[in-house]
Amino acid sequence: MFQLQYNQNVTYKTYVDTIGVNPQLVDKQENIPFLPIQFFKNNIIKTGEFEPEIIFESSGTTGATTSRHFVKDLSLYKKSFTLGFNLFYGDPKDWCIVGLLPGYLERQNSSLVTMVNELITESGNARSGFYLHDHENLHDVLLQNELIQQQTLLIGVTFALLDFSENYSMDLQHTTIMETGGMKGRREEMTREEIHSRLWNKLGTQAIHSEYGMTELLSQAYSKEKGLFNCPPWMKIFTRDETDPLNVIMRTDKTKPTAGLLNIVDLANLYSCSFIATDDVGKLYEKGDFEVMGRRDMSDMRGCSLLTAVK
Repeated sequence: MFQLQYNQNVTYKTYVDTIGVNPQLVDKQENIPFLPIQFFKNNIIKTGEFEPEIIFESSGTTGATTSRHFVKDLSLYKKSFTLGFNLFYGDPKDWCIVGLLPGYLERQNSSLVTMVNELITESGNARSGFYLHDHENLHDVLLQNELIQQQTLLIGVTFALLDFSENYSMDLQHTTIMETGGMKGRREEMTREEIHSRLWNKLGTQAIHSEYGMTELLSQAYSKEKGLFNCPPWMKIFTRDETDPLNVIMRTDKTKPTAGLLNIVDLANLYSCSFIATDDVGKLYEKGDFEVMGRRDMSDMRGCSLLTAVK
């Protein structure tokens, strides 16, 4: 994948050459150069020549430059997130899938909305759908599903989940809440622990999960407990030194996680770049699961990212 993208991705090749890496000497994963995620804002990141089927765009504050992901084949994205969902949650047909994604649903070309919309369709449940600002109807749907013990996934942006929980107290025993992160300037930033505690207290469910994804990727990681994320087999996490962006941190003590900025390998990014250096600070554990601690100082806030930790 590295050799393919070095040879056919103009921006990535230029970056690799500029930092002085000889592609012939890249003989193991940790030696692969990771493209800074900011390049998606001002460059066309494409492997090969093609007309994109869709261009995913990140959310951002008014006037801010947003990231763009040129997707050659939308079916590749659908295959990635469907297989990922099946791996962690089983068949969508077993779920009623409810989306609470204001701020994403109102804009075009959101990769998150595309994913949730497809999962809603695949679920085939009459109550699956987007509920936007209609909290009353959402409350009724969740209540009806509880009465018939229907397994339900409520996937929502963080500020909207908090807004809903403040208006409706419930005891959700058959509903899994999945927060995708993002306050979008609507609320003060909070730790994941604070947010999950508020949702637990108001909605009753102990099943509060998280999704880790972004515009620049075509795969997602999921956390089912304790803020620890797991990747599908075609996605992998490395950590890099915060003071040396080219230094991937290798594990020296199996009893301790490695800490640093997160580098992501996403093999579903066949036609863009599979090697992304993010601005997320995290910890990587021995078995490949990882934790997101927050965002590097001075980096842009991104709508699909996880919560910034307050220290």
